Amino acid sequence: MTTDVASSMQAATMSTPIGPLTLLVRDGRVCAGGFTGDLGLVGASQGRALGEVRIELVDDLGPISGALMAYFSGDVGALDRIEVDVQGGPFQQRVWRALRSIPPGQPATYRELAIELGGARLARAVGMANATNPCAPIVPCHRLVGSDGKLTGYYWGLERKQWLLDHERRHSQSR
Repeated sequence: MTTDVASSMQAATMSTPIGPLTLLVRDGRVCAGGFTGDLGLVGASQGRALGEVRIELVDDLGPISGALMAYFSGDVGALDRIEVDVQGGPFQQRVWRALRSIPPGQPATYRELAIELGGARLARAVGMANATNPCAPIVPCHRLVGSDGKLTGYYWGLERKQWLLDHERRHSQSR
């Protein structure tokens, strides 16, 4: 028996220096990503339809996997070559686009990003949108730090955030 499926996605988990990274891809664009397999892909291992979406597990995501391997090998600009298709409200979308414009190795503060998006009063809203980023590290929410330059929350752990920031600082100097 076949089922009409409204859309299909591919999912892959790759090894990185800071743990497994799972990505969900539709039409060559990353829709979700996160460390330690926290995507809630229940049932995906059997290739079952999940609601209106069918998820196919693959070993390699082609150019996406290549760009991520390049990033973790030191080409910190490689994340810019990965297209994303993340779902969220208009303000979240603006924040996520702005995160992608922060140069690697040059973290910004929540306040700085809020001012760029319309005013310092938006700092908490920027923080909330950052916290709901469904596509780490490709939408680089790790590049936001507190106003004092210290690390603030990161869903996948401050150790990973620190590693990503150190990695980008180290390799952006050689760009």
